[in-house]
Amino acid sequence: MLQEVIAMAAGRREADLLFRNVRLLNLFSGEVETTHVAVGHGVIVGVGGMYQRARQVYDLAGKYLLPGFIDGHVHLESSLLSPARYAEAVVPHGTTTVVADPHEIANVAGMIGLGFMLKATERLPLDVWFMVPSCVPATSLETAGAALGPGLVGTLLRQPRVLGLAEVMNYPGLIAGEEQILQKVLAARRVRKLIDGHAPRLSGQSLMAYLSAGIGSDHECTTADEAREKLARGMHVMLREGSASKNLETLLSAVTPVTARRCLLVSDDRDVWDLMHEGHMDALLRKTVALGVHPLLAVQMATLNPAEYFGLQRRGAIAPGAWADLVVVNDLQEFAVEFVFKRGKLVAERGALVAPLSEEVPEELLKTVSLRSLSLPALRILRKGAKVRVIELVPGQLLTRQRIVEATVHRGCVVADAARDVLKLVVVERHRGTGNIGLGLVSGFGLQEGALASSVAHDSHNLIAVGVDDRDILAALHEVVRLGGGLAVCAGGCVRSSLALPIAGLMTAVPLARVAAGFQAIHRSAQALGTALARPWMALSFLALPVIPQLRLTDRGLVDVERACIVPLHTS
Repeated sequence: MLQEVIAMAAGRREADLLFRNVRLLNLFSGEVETTHVAVGHGVIVGVGGMYQRARQVYDLAGKYLLPGFIDGHVHLESSLLSPARYAEAVVPHGTTTVVADPHEIANVAGMIGLGFMLKATERLPLDVWFMVPSCVPATSLETAGAALGPGLVGTLLRQPRVLGLAEVMNYPGLIAGEEQILQKVLAARRVRKLIDGHAPRLSGQSLMAYLSAGIGSDHECTTADEAREKLARGMHVMLREGSASKNLETLLSAVTPVTARRCLLVSDDRDVWDLMHEGHMDALLRKTVALGVHPLLAVQMATLNPAEYFGLQRRGAIAPGAWADLVVVNDLQEFAVEFVFKRGKLVAERGALVAPLSEEVPEELLKTVSLRSLSLPALRILRKGAKVRVIELVPGQLLTRQRIVEATVHRGCVVADAARDVLKLVVVERHRGTGNIGLGLVSGFGLQEGALASSVAHDSHNLIAVGVDDRDILAALHEVVRLGGGLAVCAGGCVRSSLALPIAGLMTAVPLARVAAGFQAIHRSAQALGTALARPWMALSFLALPVIPQLRLTDRGLVDVERACIVPLHTS
């Protein structure tokens, strides 16, 4: 094959595919060239007007030809879609490569879950590379369905499609020298693979200690000053714009012609509705350019930069010898994707996938919700003082704040108070039958009645529910159990809407359009109960994640993240 590729490049053989009259955004020189691009055996064999003939010709008539987009930090599970359906969602938007951290399914199903993700992504029209989860579980303050110790992490790091160790969420443990996380980091260093970070608000000497371990990136910056400090200390900064975390606009002032080459655009967690209706990396490019970033820098952050950071050779740019992962767009403002090619083969056209899809789901992944009987008395919060801690949502961020408020009490129990937007929050362990139930309070949802429940609750993915009334909370939780995992909205003791997520309680293999329609239906049901949140399900899913400040709820109780300990609900 190499001999034939060289012959095509030299003009001795006809190319397989020729793009004529393209505008080529040259990511190396910064120029826009009007030229031709020739492809053979899935590889770009030449760029220039000398290439005139091929077995198949596309005349782009001045449209732009870009390298396939690369998302450098994503959790496929957070889309609610199985790997094949995820490809169906993102490939038509120009994404040809993603780097995934499968810690969601690993926390539920361990090696069985990871095996499924590896196998299900083998023959997709999308290259899926993996980082080995470092956080299964994320901390000892929650109950997960599995554990990946240093030995298993070391074994997984040697897999051919594994690029390194995924986001080191337990940054307090690493800085403190905890043995488990140190051994995982050392396992990655021994095989000379990357180590991604997760260090919200980490600064000063603590940041120095974290970086000294070999951490290479961070996707948790929420202020431009934080991004500047991390860039100045040698990190690659991932500018995140997901469904829940919208950090892009705030962080872009840290992006300069000098720092841009160490910045990556990433989606992290983007739900099915956003993927279908707003797009994926194309949506991030649109917003980045609209906010004033030069298109060259924006495209570099979604192609060349991630390719170079992750060592993805022959990707990220249009040049001889690179894989022909190509995207045709009308302009460099809207980035409306017309055609997508994977190794020279057309895989998507005008918003629709044309490549075939198939996948099989192991039976074990369809039976992951296991819990003891659940009743109303288990949801009661007995009054033990006058004041209580409340988790306060921060709009557009994953960060939360702690508020101290006067408890609303009824018949000796602390209850929700919709008038003050203080709702009950419940986390129920679903993996090991422990019977653990965490009870707390949250503000920011705005529900006036009813309850929402989900089996998607980062990172251990126990059942989580928020609501005004205990009976509705219980009904919503029971509906999620009946579904074998999923999302549910209840009010007046009745199920208003639900969406089944039977694969590990996280995903479904139902076609994209049907999942998006179902997701919209439960979103509308949640809005009908009073919530003004743009993404209530994504907000709910992160309230159990005990590694992002300030206050969270797990099956073991309220977690003060910065102190890394369980704290009582009552303060006095």
